[in-house]
Amino acid sequence: MELFSLAPYRGFSLAVAVSGGRDSVALLHYLHKNAEEAHISLSALTCCHGIRPSAEADAAFVEELCKAWGVPLTVFRADVPARAKQSGRNLEEEGRMFRRECYQTMLDGGADAVLTAHHRDDYAETVLFRLARGTSLRGLDVFPAQNGLLRPLLGVTRARIDEYIQENALLFREDETNADVAFSRNRIRHEVLPALERAVPGAKENLVRFAERAVRDDAFLQELALREVRGEGEKRVFVSLPEPVFFRACLAAMKALGLTRDYTESNLQELKKLAAAQAGRFTRLPCGITVYREGADLVFLPQEEGAEEAHKARELPFFLGRKEAFGGVLEVGEGDFGAGGQTKTTGEPTKTTGEPPFLRGEPPELPKACGRVLKVDLAAVPEGAVWRTRREGDTFLPCNGHQKSLKKFLTEKKIPARVGRELPVLAKGSEVLCIAGVELSERIKRTQKTVRAGLIAFTRS
Repeated sequence: MELFSLAPYRGFSLAVAVSGGRDSVALLHYLHKNAEEAHISLSALTCCHGIRPSAEADAAFVEELCKAWGVPLTVFRADVPARAKQSGRNLEEEGRMFRRECYQTMLDGGADAVLTAHHRDDYAETVLFRLARGTSLRGLDVFPAQNGLLRPLLGVTRARIDEYIQENALLFREDETNADVAFSRNRIRHEVLPALERAVPGAKENLVRFAERAVRDDAFLQELALREVRGEGEKRVFVSLPEPVFFRACLAAMKALGLTRDYTESNLQELKKLAAAQAGRFTRLPCGITVYREGADLVFLPQEEGAEEAHKARELPFFLGRKEAFGGVLEVGEGDFGAGGQTKTTGEPTKTTGEPPFLRGEPPELPKACGRVLKVDLAAVPEGAVWRTRREGDTFLPCNGHQKSLKKFLTEKKIPARVGRELPVLAKGSEVLCIAGVELSERIKRTQKTVRAGLIAFTRS
């Protein structure tokens, strides 16, 4: 009986993962029987994980089998329960990681590929199990392609493997847990799928074909979504994208910023709500990622080292000079631009301190978001004024304007909320006197009566 075509494996060095069960025994036997004709260099490995009491007996069985057939065998051993306890991962995940380590060792040792014995029924069972748990299209890629890992039996049914076992009178080990229907996966295998197949003949094959189509559709949607993720450092996603593309683009943005796990469906629903919210709203995701609603976009920002402490910004008393603070350089000088540091504001020269560089005729190159050098009346700055970041309840009286909330002013200026939260403001209590790089309050602007002129600039790092 031919289980599958050997043409794709001709001339390869193959390592078969053998547990001792019927599927892996059938796979090893088929390759062993045809290795010489197909010019295949064959070896085997078994992963003794220590989860079941029979693990060592299974390994011993595989050793005897390989010895009898003359197949070189590598036995890997690990205390997976102890590893799981130490890492905090569950047994299934830790066991999977252990097996991958074993496979990689074989590949590093010269094998062209490691072969596992997953078959068509495994495929159908896994698809049905994931559908029942509410998977996405991506989750239907139950056996994703992996470098160096091949599954030649995915087109072979369990019934055909059983026929092969009987035809060749092969011995194998039975996993004692496979018959326990207390496990959801076993109940699907022994009860649900057989009943479904009786009710709808061909159901198992239809599940597999559906999953294969879903994987192709998902790959197309993923390609569309990746085109919609913009930006370097921060990532931007249009809020108006069709929902299937929007969610995938959001996931791609999250993963690009390092969030590859620990996110949930609720996080995606938060992003959907944020997309429908007003500009300035934001939400926080795992891994310190913050997402803002800005204009036509959701903007994904990574957590910066020390950002939390910087945002809690210490207050700085009003000063003359240059200080690195609030994620940039804040400069306050007495005087104005001009040769030799001389200028006239009320008809009298005012000499500069010479400290800030822009007072020496070298205006700083400011980002567009905070690009104004502000001309201030230093004498009008009240005692006790401090530099800090924006707070709830802050008010602002713009030049030649009416008093309003600082939040409303920044919105009217089309300054993104996340930028407004980080900009340094000069304030006395809840009254904001200056938004560095943006605008001065009417209360401290220069007038014809100003006798102590000054300049304020802010340059982001």
